[in-house]
Amino acid sequence: MRKTFTRRSLLAGAAAGSASLFIRTGAAAQGRASLDESATQRSRAEFAFTQYHNQTADSSLHKRLTEMWTAVRTETGGRVDAQVFPLNNNVAGSDPTALKMLISGEIQFFTLMGGVLGAAVPVAEIQQVPFAFRTAPHAHQAVDGALGAYILEEMAAKGIHGFPVGAFDNGMRQITPVSKPIVVPADLKGMRMRVPAGAMFDDMFRTLGCEPVTINSIDIYAGLKSGKADAQENPLALVDGFKLYEVVKYVSMTNHMWSGFNQMAHLPTWQRLPADIRQVIDQNVTKAVRLQRADQEAANGRLRAELTKRGLIFNDVDQAPFRKQLSGFYKTWKERLGTKAWTLLETAAGTTLA
Repeated sequence: MRKTFTRRSLLAGAAAGSASLFIRTGAAAQGRASLDESATQRSRAEFAFTQYHNQTADSSLHKRLTEMWTAVRTETGGRVDAQVFPLNNNVAGSDPTALKMLISGEIQFFTLMGGVLGAAVPVAEIQQVPFAFRTAPHAHQAVDGALGAYILEEMAAKGIHGFPVGAFDNGMRQITPVSKPIVVPADLKGMRMRVPAGAMFDDMFRTLGCEPVTINSIDIYAGLKSGKADAQENPLALVDGFKLYEVVKYVSMTNHMWSGFNQMAHLPTWQRLPADIRQVIDQNVTKAVRLQRADQEAANGRLRAELTKRGLIFNDVDQAPFRKQLSGFYKTWKERLGTKAWTLLETAAGTTLA
């Protein structure tokens, strides 16, 4: 199995090795012992995997993925071991690069938002249709149901295994500008809006009058601080986790879109696993997803008050004018995604979108 090293990880490893020549006691020794134990467990495992995700090491996603793989190792008697890397192990190109690594089998597990996954699985973009879901739990019902099952079929056709209850939560997305609030669509005209590398994000904000600027999550802070972007849009948990409250002033509560992190596996790797191990992983993915969703909902719910104390100014937004301006956008995307996908979306959403 191939293991990827970045220049940063090599330098960090060299630095750690040098330090260990001089520091043998206390926390450093404990840390080294922990690393040695982890390496031993991995070397003894029948199946050794790599899991990437794009959130920080202190995020709920990282916590629950780490717990999940620890449980899998325990329940399989050490036959399976997986290393979990936050921020996609700082790989150059972040999500798009990691997606290619998953499809090629260079990494075996990865979590990714549908709007970015759409580069490989076009129908996955449907998770990002604006104003389709009222709340995160509403979206969870859709991605755990018939709409999600259809997306899994399309993923398999592209060499990716998805999980029946496999969408970790990011939450409802809000717009956070640096210098002015967003109240009506006209406020977005000419604004340089940071977006992920997804076609629907780009098209949506272009339709609303923005100049979309694609920046990976790890670089949003720098992009806002430098003026490369005037605003970004994400759930409040990301504003907190990536410390964006240090560089933005306003939060417009648009709730314009839900996003999650789809847990995926390299399909050929998954198919080679014994049935009992697949069952253990399936069960633990479901458990971890449900726990993380609860974590994220609680975080996004409390953060308005906490971010207000840090100086951010919030305003609530009437969605109707934004939806009206997107009427042509909906018709275009209904054609692109297909009648079957769109019907499943509208059924899950409980509303007509185009």
